[in-house]
Amino acid sequence: MDACVDICRNLQKAKIDSLEINLVAGLISAGRASEVQGTLDAIKTKATSSFELAYNIACSLIAGNKLKDAEKLLLTARRIGQETLTEENLADDDIEIELAPIAVQLAYVHQLLGQTQEAAGAYTDIVNRNLADEPSLAVAVNNLIAVKGPKEISDSLRKLDRLKEKDSQKFELARAIDLKLSPKQKETIYANRVLLLLHANKMDQARELVAVLPEMFPDNVMPLLLQAAVLVRENKAGKAEEMLGQFAERFPEKSKIILLARAQVAAAAGHPQIAADSLAKVPDIQHMPATVATLVALKERAGDINGAAAVLDSAIKWWKTAMTEGDQLSVIMREAASFKLRHGKEEEAAHLYEELVKSNGNIEALVGLITTVAHANVEKAEAYEKQLKSLPGLKGVDVDALEKTSGAKPVDGASRAGLAEAQEDGKTKEKPKKKRKRKPRYPKGFDPANPGPPPDPERWLPKRERSSYRPKRKDKRAAQVRGSQGAVVRDKNEPSASATNSNTSNSKSNQATSSKGVSQSAEPSRPQSKSSRKKSRK
Repeated sequence: MDACVDICRNLQKAKIDSLEINLVAGLISAGRASEVQGTLDAIKTKATSSFELAYNIACSLIAGNKLKDAEKLLLTARRIGQETLTEENLADDDIEIELAPIAVQLAYVHQLLGQTQEAAGAYTDIVNRNLADEPSLAVAVNNLIAVKGPKEISDSLRKLDRLKEKDSQKFELARAIDLKLSPKQKETIYANRVLLLLHANKMDQARELVAVLPEMFPDNVMPLLLQAAVLVRENKAGKAEEMLGQFAERFPEKSKIILLARAQVAAAAGHPQIAADSLAKVPDIQHMPATVATLVALKERAGDINGAAAVLDSAIKWWKTAMTEGDQLSVIMREAASFKLRHGKEEEAAHLYEELVKSNGNIEALVGLITTVAHANVEKAEAYEKQLKSLPGLKGVDVDALEKTSGAKPVDGASRAGLAEAQEDGKTKEKPKKKRKRKPRYPKGFDPANPGPPPDPERWLPKRERSSYRPKRKDKRAAQVRGSQGAVVRDKNEPSASATNSNTSNSKSNQATSSKGVSQSAEPSRPQSKSSRKKSRK
């Protein structure tokens, strides 16, 4: 890219059309986005002379973290491109394909600004409509996966499969995409693929893809970090720590991110000493408050109290000589004093508190100094205690009576002075609280002036428990049915079927009585059988 920039600058005298577009693109790709504005001023070219140039300059603004300016310029580039391509009589679909890079970059700006919902909607629309050039589609797919994160893993893997070579069994970017994407873009796509496979617990595919990445990106540490991630996922944190440590020793110029990753892996695996040693090998962050706090916590967890105290002492010494503005020194000194007091080093803690009191007169430091010195020298602590300002409103407070109470309720500031004066005069009286009377609520349509008869006091009792309950009497006249269904019921005094038929009239009356008894005792819900009907006819 640097050679491309040199060639474009040498061709400026030839007055080639659109040369500035390639010159700006080369500067951005070479990591020299800060030179874009100076180059435009030198060649006296406006950013809005074409939609391609406006798009490239917007990319330089993104590299400089000027996101709002980049958003405005991208919107202008889209408007200019729409007008220019419409004048060239291009079809609507062709215009959308030509402007797809602007749409993707605009969604990326929204993503950086924290407008993730809007960015995800734009990416999804670009991917679903499939009206974009292949590099823009690949960037949209990758960024959409980054917005979603570990959600919808299967769908994200299917979207990535659209970018690979169709005839290849392994994941390999299509040739048209591979040629037009930058190495950083390709690296990001492969890294996201590995992370998705780890989230999906597809360890075989992740291991297979990670094995080929060092050959594809030999000058980058990303493949090594992904290999460590796979090992950690397989519960092989020790092997990952060893691999990262060996790489850091062989390539010290690339060791910073490797050592930070090793410290994170070791801390998560419960190896605080290895994590602390890894952090201690990164020199440019040693005295930062966050690093100091992390080192102290790791060494304290590992049982190295003296080592943790040495880290604090080194940080205090460095910040005393550093020509910087801020409150970092006092913060670290307070934490160091608290740490040493907690581990029985009262003299060192008292010395730190004395320095803080002399330097800025900090009230918290003075309180800490009094608390610390009181362990060894009460008279000295009382002398320091006199430097504390008395709190307003405490003159009339009876301390002995206050200690006997169970607790105090907070009162507003306006009433504190009045309360103190009342306590001094001994006229403090508690006013009884007035209970608020509420009107009774009556049912709808009820007139309290004419309430009518009172309701039955037994209205909620079951019927069988009420005083007015009378059980139903059983009908003793109903004959009991015994035997099979449809059997004829006879009285005890009635003669049987085998009796003599001397008296014909008595027999007929007995049959009538018999049929009447059957009709009264039959259950209507059960149909009679054929045999019972024959008997009744008989």
